[in-house]
Amino acid sequence: MADVYTNPEKHVVLSNNVKMPILGLGTSHDGGYSHEAVVYALKNCGYRHIDTAKRYGCERYIAQAVKASGVPREEIFLATKCWPTDYGTTTTKEALLGSCERLAVDYLDMYLMHWPEVSSGVKDRKQLLQETWRALEVLLDEERVRVIGVSNFLERHLEMILEECSVVPHVNQCEFHPFNNPKVLRQFCADRNIQFEGFSPLAKGLALRQPSVITIAGSHEKTPSQVLIRWSLQSNVPSIPKSTKLERVMDNSKVFDFVECECHG
Repeated sequence: MADVYTNPEKHVVLSNNVKMPILGLGTSHDGGYSHEAVVYALKNCGYRHIDTAKRYGCERYIAQAVKASGVPREEIFLATKCWPTDYGTTTTKEALLGSCERLAVDYLDMYLMHWPEVSSGVKDRKQLLQETWRALEVLLDEERVRVIGVSNFLERHLEMILEECSVVPHVNQCEFHPFNNPKVLRQFCADRNIQFEGFSPLAKGLALRQPSVITIAGSHEKTPSQVLIRWSLQSNVPSIPKSTKLERVMDNSKVFDFVECECHG
């Protein structure tokens, strides 16, 4: 089994005792998709957590990359998301099965509700969100997925789910970096044993030019991106940086070998 599941520094244990690698590779339709980068991340850099979404349109390509990497399926934590147009009792299950088919897997490691916002034509958003969450609970019970959660949910959105749920969301995935650190939301999640996970750890590249980040990077002989990712991990927030460039994919993985920064969340 991969080092990420045996080394406590490299994973978090969720409320249902599932281990989730604390560092993952994000994918997106923005900036394109690189088959080579995903294969390289799995085969050469030790990544075992791949994050995607139906919305990104690259699930089929990820299936090809996983196969090409030669890494066993059971070692890879595959996460994808349900887009709001698929929310609902039956459509959520259909969406998950569709993602499984495109990813060429029998189950998902994590399935998230992508956004709390729904179509303006929906009469009762709260009811739709609750129905969708109940569908995820059924899929969890059927072992179609190991971890269920949400993405981009604020406290008021989580309250809608918590009001009726049988299973508290295991994860809430939101934007997270030193310049977008929602401490109240993070505490809300921590109090309810919901793991907060972060995307865009580099603030879409904007944080790389911050003088404070550059100074810390120099003092540790690391790159600004490595410092920013490490900051997330030291805050116990799993991070899923994106890149299609092989050298950056490798650089982003080298965040477990330096003294902790004097910057905490």
